[in-house]
Amino acid sequence: MTLATHTLGCKLNFAETSHLQRQLELAGFEVVSYHERADVYVINTCTVTATACKKCRNAIRQAVALNPHAIVAVIGCFAQTDAEQIAKIGGVDIILGNDLKHRLPEMLKIENGELKIENIHTPVFDHPSKEGAGAAANFQFSPFTFQFHPAYSGDDRTRTFFKIQDGCDYFCSYCAIPFARGRSRSGTIRDTVAMAREIAAKGTREIVLTGVNTGTFGQQHGESFIDLLRQLDTIDGILRYRISSIEPNLITDELIDFVAASRAFLPHFHIPLQAGSDKVLRLMRRRYDTALYSSRLEHIRSVMPDACIAADVITGFNGEDDDTFAASQAYIDSLPISYLHVFPYSDRPGTAALSLPERV
Repeated sequence: MTLATHTLGCKLNFAETSHLQRQLELAGFEVVSYHERADVYVINTCTVTATACKKCRNAIRQAVALNPHAIVAVIGCFAQTDAEQIAKIGGVDIILGNDLKHRLPEMLKIENGELKIENIHTPVFDHPSKEGAGAAANFQFSPFTFQFHPAYSGDDRTRTFFKIQDGCDYFCSYCAIPFARGRSRSGTIRDTVAMAREIAAKGTREIVLTGVNTGTFGQQHGESFIDLLRQLDTIDGILRYRISSIEPNLITDELIDFVAASRAFLPHFHIPLQAGSDKVLRLMRRRYDTALYSSRLEHIRSVMPDACIAADVITGFNGEDDDTFAASQAYIDSLPISYLHVFPYSDRPGTAALSLPERV
């Protein structure tokens, strides 16, 4: 039986897809390209913008077109927030949100050379028909219980994306991710370090630490992100670590100084900015202002003059007028930033930003 996977969105999704793919390979599936005819297609989805959702729908239709008789499983963030919409697309067999996607290998079974779907008997899953438009009626929806499931990518022997945290408690006014991935949670330092040693034993030399709100690692266990970093830095075999993204209010002087003096943590920081205007940051419900952001970058540059610093920026947010846009641009020009990721604002269902009166 052949399996093809397709991942949209963040590094976290890539780590999770890779983890599921390894489990399905062990169960007897042969992995092929997503552009080939396969017996099973798994699409790990993103819902961060309207464009991302459109790409998810296109990917689903592509799989159905390649093999109308294949099992098509749609998992992840878009599946969590828009299952009814997905169920209306003809050819979809399985829809699993982030709370259940880790159970996909339990459902896909090869018995006597035949592929079978085993219902996992959860309140949010009921195997739909291939009829498409009527499939939504076959699904039941209920409150979700999110647990933490670690994962790491395995396609590149040199580098891996290691999921150490999931979910977010911040509820920024533009963001649907807390609804898609639930509250912040992680494993313990002990379990996380054990998995990092497992990664090192495979010959991997670089680990990229990924999560939704990575800096909140360990809070539910009374542990801290900086204590995890200290433990990871001692693991033999790992030559380089990168922190994929961390919120400005969670970057402490202690963390910056640790990276500067560490054995293996690279002087690389991805720090979301989102807006260079305090007015817009307040509308976004961000937990910092431009003064705090500047102070974090100044401290990084003071101890690591050659550090690489990246920032995310959202343009056209509700309430952003010409003056605040100009102020934001001038502020960004003043920062010692190495490169930017810039996105147009996108309305997301259920978010507080929809109630803001000043539309752009």
